Amino acid sequence: MIKAGFQTTLADRIEIRGLGVHSAAPARLILHPADVDSGIVILRTGLPGGHERLIEAKWSNVTQTSLCTVLGDSNGAGVATVEHLLAALSGLQIDNAIVEIDGPEVPIMDGSAAQFIDAIDAVGAASQSRRRRYLKVLKPLHVEHGRSRAEFRPAARGFHLDVEIDFEGAAIGRQRRAFDVGPEVFRREIGRARTFGYVADVKKLWQAGFALGSSLENSVAIDGEAILNPEGLRYCDEFVRHKALDAIGDLSLAGAKIVGAYHVYRPGHTINALALSALFADRKAYEIVEGGPRLYRARAGAQVGLAATAWAANRD
Repeated sequence: MIKAGFQTTLADRIEIRGLGVHSAAPARLILHPADVDSGIVILRTGLPGGHERLIEAKWSNVTQTSLCTVLGDSNGAGVATVEHLLAALSGLQIDNAIVEIDGPEVPIMDGSAAQFIDAIDAVGAASQSRRRRYLKVLKPLHVEHGRSRAEFRPAARGFHLDVEIDFEGAAIGRQRRAFDVGPEVFRREIGRARTFGYVADVKKLWQAGFALGSSLENSVAIDGEAILNPEGLRYCDEFVRHKALDAIGDLSLAGAKIVGAYHVYRPGHTINALALSALFADRKAYEIVEGGPRLYRARAGAQVGLAATAWAANRD
């Protein structure tokens, strides 16, 4: 039984294989249970010379946001397209896990978080002995980047996500959805929305060496006003739902579940990263609290990554 307000990890290991959407490189992904206060930590294997690197899934380790979210370290090790997997872990309220991956990019699977959700649900979650930590937004905080805008606001409880997209052309157009994000809402309303793109843009990305693994099996393709996927859309507003999925993954890099509201107009990985960076830059804008029937101020800082480091040092 999952105890409300307590940290969770995976009940068993999970193995997933697939190709990266940008690199088309194969990768073997293994999700391991982890100790309390580990957070989500990436163990990047398969590096030159047989080296391995641990990279904490934190906002301060974001190295690129132009086409996807990339996490890396000072030694140049990195993993791209982490957002869908992180969204699945966050959306299903998995606090602690070690993500072992032997390639440069998380597999794209079907372009959504659906297969990650199904894999996590298949093994289930395990309650742990320590209370969950939350990041509680204390005051409004606004950021802009080009035509994109994002704002954090306080909320009495939970995480409220409000996403608005604005594309030229009737195939997408302007769409807005708001969610009170919890596991069931995530599974039903957000997690199965796929990534999307215009055929003309994808052709340019191919020429530049990106989107090499993109196909109708892992993306919604738009040509003019037409959807090329023979099965059509999973939701009439799948596009804005996918942007909500990306935002959940990107905001999970706060390292704690957010208690507050996040509204973003013309969302993307860059504005999400800038919003988190601005939040952490203002120490009066948030506090870390512990979960339970009520939220309590945390008594000590999280020892993020220490358990993962010990695990990596002692594994076979």
